[in-house]
Amino acid sequence: MKKTQVRIVAGRFGGRRLNSAPGTRPTGERVREAVFSRLGPEVEGARVLDLYAGSGALGLEALSRGAASVVLVERSGRALAAIDANLAALGLADEVRCLRCHVGRAVQVLSERGGLFDLVLADPPYAESAALEETTSVAKAIIGLSVAGCLRAGALVVVEHRRQDALSVTWPGFQVDAERDYGDTRVTYLRHQGRDTPAPGEE
Repeated sequence: MKKTQVRIVAGRFGGRRLNSAPGTRPTGERVREAVFSRLGPEVEGARVLDLYAGSGALGLEALSRGAASVVLVERSGRALAAIDANLAALGLADEVRCLRCHVGRAVQVLSERGGLFDLVLADPPYAESAALEETTSVAKAIIGLSVAGCLRAGALVVVEHRRQDALSVTWPGFQVDAERDYGDTRVTYLRHQGRDTPAPGEE
């Protein structure tokens, strides 16, 4: 199966091409450009967490545009190989941290190590993101980060999902800032309200 190449849109690595693992669905350039245009100055100096990193395109786009640091989370062996190749090609192997595990385990690791983030980017495989409610792995991870104190008050969470899979607007500790559609893709922007909240299913 042929690898897909994607391009970093802007910033210090603008125009550089990234490899992605065969069979994966990288966030398209049009969507990435729209997301980062909306984020604007919020990216500059931000501590960024890229969940379901895939090729690392979202996190590396953030770093290219001035993010202070990026942590990538990915568990697929093929995707991790693509990430390693991309970091090496960009000379970032010692600058970008990569957690090679499921997002649930990553939340535990980041909590234990005192991770704190200003911006979270999540582009899960669409098969896993159907009906993104509080019981899904994406929502559990994001709310888990809040409970663990890993999100700065006012931190922004950006979730990409299928347009027909409405994202819950009742997540404790978050409010929806905006939703934007790009064909079959919907991007939801959630603002962390800066208070500790119970994890899904807990009192």
